[in-house]
Amino acid sequence: MSTSGISVNSPAGSPISISGAASGLDTTAIISALLSAERQPITRLTNEQATIEAQQKQLQGIQASLNGLSFAASEFALPSLFESSQSVTSSAPALVAATATGGAGVGGYEVEVTRLASSAQRTFTFTSPGAEQQLTVSGQQYTLKAGETVKELASAINAQRGGTVYAAVLEGSKIVLSSRVTGAAGAEAIQVSSPEGALVEVPGTAREGHDAEFSVDGVAGTSTSNTVTDAIAGVTLSLAGLTNGGPVTVNVAAPGLSVSAVESQVQSFIKLYNTTVESIQKQLAERPPGHGAGSSQIGAGTLYQDQELSGLLANMRQIMYEPIEGLPAEVASPASIGISTGAPSGSVTSQSALAGQLKLEPAKLASAVQANPAAVQEMLQQWSLKLQKAIGATAEPGGGIATRTQDDQAQIGDLGRRISSLNELLAHRERALQATYAELESIISQNTAQASWLTSQEKSLAAGG
Repeated sequence: MSTSGISVNSPAGSPISISGAASGLDTTAIISALLSAERQPITRLTNEQATIEAQQKQLQGIQASLNGLSFAASEFALPSLFESSQSVTSSAPALVAATATGGAGVGGYEVEVTRLASSAQRTFTFTSPGAEQQLTVSGQQYTLKAGETVKELASAINAQRGGTVYAAVLEGSKIVLSSRVTGAAGAEAIQVSSPEGALVEVPGTAREGHDAEFSVDGVAGTSTSNTVTDAIAGVTLSLAGLTNGGPVTVNVAAPGLSVSAVESQVQSFIKLYNTTVESIQKQLAERPPGHGAGSSQIGAGTLYQDQELSGLLANMRQIMYEPIEGLPAEVASPASIGISTGAPSGSVTSQSALAGQLKLEPAKLASAVQANPAAVQEMLQQWSLKLQKAIGATAEPGGGIATRTQDDQAQIGDLGRRISSLNELLAHRERALQATYAELESIISQNTAQASWLTSQEKSLAAGG
């Protein structure tokens, strides 16, 4: 008795495949269709897990931004921001620049510069040696190898640690040597010995070094350097040109809080604040995808109209306007000194104001700092503490976001275990169906073969009768 060929291929860990099917049915498609319905719960759980993972990631990003903003707010409590200082200005900084180096007498100073400090110089022609030579420059000995260039010599001189001169290469194989320090010194301050003639001085090019010559309020002074530290107590003058057009006025302001430092800190904070608010607002405004959305949209809109984050933004905005008790009204809140969401333009409020983004009125801030610096300091410090507390309740460890992300992680783990369990059950179900259909195909094949054999026997008997 012959049978139709049936093979059931089931390598370890791989699905059973059925070949030579006797029924004529697409058993693979039938099994796939049967399993498709049973796979739906796994698909739903997988999508749910992906959505929670997306929400967790978004919350963690917001948490990082809020903690950065809280740190920026804490810098308003640093005493260094409000340290008293003096500003020093020059009417012609290109000629005479001035910087404060300590406490200085308040007022204006008239500075005249009649000579800048310079270094001694000597210029030489250079001849590349045909053989090794020795030369000495201000006590430093150099060995010239055969064929050495003037640029190589200059590099060796400039690289010399403890050297007293610099070298610069001029056109026509000339080299100028300059003292490394400025100040009164004769040209002979630079000593050169070149017995074999590699360096020969150019006549008439030697220059003596000179001290800077200047006067402050008519009192003459000199300096070996163009950086003068002892002409005006607490002020360093950097001389860069002669005051042929008349004296330069250096003005030293009275000690006080630095308006520019406070403004710079405020502007930096506002930039970070607005970036953070914009990012959160974007998450709050993104709607979840509708029914039948594609896999690429899974996780979108998970924070749509989130109550905790919406409440935080509202609280942050309110804190900008809440007055600090005990302070004058004109400096009682950030809004009172020019830090606010901005005033409406006519009857229409700007979109950025509606979103809670901040802007600064520099003139209003400067006026408040100049009028009552101590009150501004107190207000900013108290306000920063309130803002940090509000943000911390949501973003710090143990806060609302941390609790939510921990809950998310627990759900992700639970869903993962459920998905794994269902996948195992589905794998068992698939193998069972494949085995059942393989057995069915085998039986059909055997029956077909047996029927064929009986038919042939019947024909054979009929032919013999």
